[in-house]
Amino acid sequence: MLLAEALTVLNPQPGQCFVDCTLGAGGHSAALLERIKPGGHLIGLDVDPEALEIARARLEPLAGAAGVTLDITQANFRHLRSLIKDLRPHGILADLGVSSLQFDKPERGFSFRSDHPLDMRMDPTLTVTAADILRDYSTEQLADTLFRLGEEHRSRAIARAIVQARQREPIATTGQLAELVLRALRVRGHRRIHPATKTFQALRLAVNGELEALAALLADAPELLHDGGTLALITFHSLEDRLVKQRLKALALTGRFQLAVRFVRPGAEELRRNPRSRSAKLRALKHCALSSTPG
Repeated sequence: MLLAEALTVLNPQPGQCFVDCTLGAGGHSAALLERIKPGGHLIGLDVDPEALEIARARLEPLAGAAGVTLDITQANFRHLRSLIKDLRPHGILADLGVSSLQFDKPERGFSFRSDHPLDMRMDPTLTVTAADILRDYSTEQLADTLFRLGEEHRSRAIARAIVQARQREPIATTGQLAELVLRALRVRGHRRIHPATKTFQALRLAVNGELEALAALLADAPELLHDGGTLALITFHSLEDRLVKQRLKALALTGRFQLAVRFVRPGAEELRRNPRSRSAKLRALKHCALSSTPG
């Protein structure tokens, strides 16, 4: 998503080093690779081994033909500093949130469009699933999680309904949870946005520690950039975007960085091709080159 806009702000050049923190199927990385050849270095990270397998098959032949060094690693971008060690990337890109690869596989448990186990782990080595949270959290913990991570203002009603329902049987599937939320909120008729959307978002963020990982990335990534390098982040909901906006604005005030893009939304053509991109925003921060840093 926002591929052309990301490439414009990152401005990759032959021989440069870039990090794609959310490799996915490799779409952004394939475009970066074409622009940093020959002699460039591309580092791709993702927590999802299925995505890495797809990306590796796509990118390795391109990198070999282009004379680009390609490093693909299963890792969370919260560990970016230790992963890239002494490298100073010219650009760092993160396309946040759940990927289409994950969302479109109902057995992963991210969607309520069909009835499948409530998993929601992006990284299958994580030990806690969404079903575990619904089983183990108290009413207060559930309400707090739904309010903080889903911005669900009726979180207490949903939390009480979950605790009552699990006393009869485990809440183990996406269909069970979606129906439970509908009943708890007493929703009737069609809604443009499903009433369970915020609940599913909250559970996904809790399972994967997404906001904690983003906070770690925002703390480390700007300091790791090469002089004149750019950090570009694509967000999909207000919690992510608020963290990104506040951190980039604070860094711009230091004089060592400048806002390269306040925010950009997808254009009409991308919205037509991919309606899921409607909530996406691109924000970017540029590291000021030493020669232009106020002194």
